[in-house]
Amino acid sequence: MADYLKKLFGKRDKAKTKTTVEIMDTPTVPTERVFSSQEITKPLSPQPTIIGSDQPEGRLGLEPPQLLASCAQSMGHQREHNEDSLFSMTTMLASNGAQSPFGLYIVADGMGGHQHGEVASEIATLTMVEHVIDQLYSNLFRVDSQPPEEPLREILHNGVNEAHNAILAYAPGGGTTLTTVVIMDKQMAIAHVGDSRVYSVNLNGALKPLTRDHSLVKRLEELGQLTPEEAAIHPQRNVLYRALGQGEPFEPEIITAPTPESGYLLICSDGLWGVVPEKELGLAIKNSDTLPEACQEMVDAANRAGGPDNITAILVRLPDNE
Repeated sequence: MADYLKKLFGKRDKAKTKTTVEIMDTPTVPTERVFSSQEITKPLSPQPTIIGSDQPEGRLGLEPPQLLASCAQSMGHQREHNEDSLFSMTTMLASNGAQSPFGLYIVADGMGGHQHGEVASEIATLTMVEHVIDQLYSNLFRVDSQPPEEPLREILHNGVNEAHNAILAYAPGGGTTLTTVVIMDKQMAIAHVGDSRVYSVNLNGALKPLTRDHSLVKRLEELGQLTPEEAAIHPQRNVLYRALGQGEPFEPEIITAPTPESGYLLICSDGLWGVVPEKELGLAIKNSDTLPEACQEMVDAANRAGGPDNITAILVRLPDNE
């Protein structure tokens, strides 16, 4: 596995563990989600759906290199259907004195107000799953396993492009975000387009974003033209300048880095992070006894806040370093 990862991730300067494409100075072809302005005050309904999970870990530490994951969704209170898609897969091969954990986690948020948003998110998710399994996963657990010809960065880049082209072919007019996380042993890679997010969460519940929103207001905030408080309530906060199936050709954001030391990864749509404060999300994770409980509590919190959008969360418990 060590030689496999070395070839897959390539040589990397330890002082430069994050690689991203350049962010465009000016947004092009804005893509906007359209939310209903109707206020909903009814109690929590529908209840969040726990999609699946590994065995709950409680608050016990995980010995390296185990991974555990759980996920949950809710339609929210102001949407008539769910345009979010997710995929979560965690595997482990323990043999010949070695352990090889693998995780693949995807969140895609279809564009509300655009034709076939829910279809676009499903196509993007399935296309990326098929690409990663075909190019990476299926070969990893073979007796005669050989590293792929392309580094992981290129595999994910090509997967995003395939997903984009599949939407253009099968759901023209549809659009979606796409955020993919691959974990292999102590290495991690992220492919990201749009404004779904990946957070690292330490054991005290402090959240740190690992991705950048490809949104108009985030770009204006980065340029110093908006404060974070102004961006949070800006009327165009849902306008994206990068999205699959929309606009001109784009470059996905690709990040490769060591997997965070212990704690969690949270992959979620803006129906969660855009509604529930980061501090509250961290407390839900820190104070929950199990991963499914934490996922349900986060989704419940978004619904208690009005549930203005579809809500999706994947929570991954990372191993504690020895």
